[in-house]
Amino acid sequence: MPLSPKKTPAYCLHKASGRAVVRLNGRDCYLGAYRSVESYEEYDRLTSEWRLQRHQTRESDSQFSPTSSSPHLTINELILRYGRFAEGYYVKNGEVTQEFSEMKLALRPLRKLFGRTFVRDFGPLSLKKIRQHMIEVDDLSRGVINNRINRIRRVFKWAVSEELAPPGMYEGLRAVAGLRYGRTSAREMEPVKPVALEWVDAVLPYVSPTIAAMIQLQYLTAMRPCEVVAMRPCDIDMSGDVWIYELLDHKNRWRGHERMIAVGPKAQLIIQPFISRKSDSFLFSPIESEEWRNSQRRNNRITPMTPSQAQRKAKSSSKRPKRDRYDVHSFRRAITYGIKKANKDRDEHQQIPHWTPLQLRHTRATDVRKEYGIEAAQVVLGHVRADVTQIYAERNLESAMNVAKHSG
Repeated sequence: MPLSPKKTPAYCLHKASGRAVVRLNGRDCYLGAYRSVESYEEYDRLTSEWRLQRHQTRESDSQFSPTSSSPHLTINELILRYGRFAEGYYVKNGEVTQEFSEMKLALRPLRKLFGRTFVRDFGPLSLKKIRQHMIEVDDLSRGVINNRINRIRRVFKWAVSEELAPPGMYEGLRAVAGLRYGRTSAREMEPVKPVALEWVDAVLPYVSPTIAAMIQLQYLTAMRPCEVVAMRPCDIDMSGDVWIYELLDHKNRWRGHERMIAVGPKAQLIIQPFISRKSDSFLFSPIESEEWRNSQRRNNRITPMTPSQAQRKAKSSSKRPKRDRYDVHSFRRAITYGIKKANKDRDEHQQIPHWTPLQLRHTRATDVRKEYGIEAAQVVLGHVRADVTQIYAERNLESAMNVAKHSG
């Protein structure tokens, strides 16, 4: 039989340190600040693990195989097992991917509402209750809710494959249809729209030369933000009039797609100052942006440095050292900072609206479609289906090179 809730060690206060603590197997486990959200999450994680160990011990004592479908397996225990699997599965280049973080967010309401429920008792109505909780309590948008419900289904699909859940459970959960537009009280997100080029040009003087180059390059090539920040000289074929940037690791690589981006003369001029670095180094470096900002501060300094300031050496280590590359989040934050800085010099009637790197891609797609047609826009954006033939792919690349040669 499973352990009753009363036998689970209590969440307590360690008065001497002000931290939350729980005693497991005779050892005090500190959870963080008392009554904080993080401490409660750590408490749930540790006690779930403790209960799973106790449960597996009882199963082994009764010669019951823990890998078989257990009638007493709880949702908390299932989440714990799946977490160990996912931590090794959702990995790219030796690092855990964003999908692992998204999966943890999706499983929070499942653990909160049904953590102590047996897996065998979870069904379509339970999944609908979680979905309603996401609407009313978490106030998530319709698209986010559908994505998170699909991730929860994926956990039970894995459980069925591991014989931890009844064979028909996954099919039952699939019967719960996704939320549809206009037929739910879940809020809708505004679609991503193009940004006017006048607002883009207005921000360029207020960001570092590196960020300005990334903005201009993304517009001319219609790259995704993740493709801009990942550029390296070794990934660019510079043998022709139009350079070809080929990504070996990209969004749709797992589908067997290729991603080749045409870089025309205008874009080539933009990346020319960055192309001479090591072949396997990233083109755009936050370190260089920081050096540029420091030089700007020194040039704009009104009072001279004191002798002690001039002799002061830079710290050998920093709490937040600059990395050798941008990611999509730091790229977006740099643009947001530039917009805020530019708006300080404008009156309230000329404020620059907030825009993101993804909107640059939409702007370029709109412009290419107007001038070259829908097929050229599809090619430049890299929207290729899995069943496209090789001939069609070659024709697409030729069209992309033609667009880049004349306007990129």
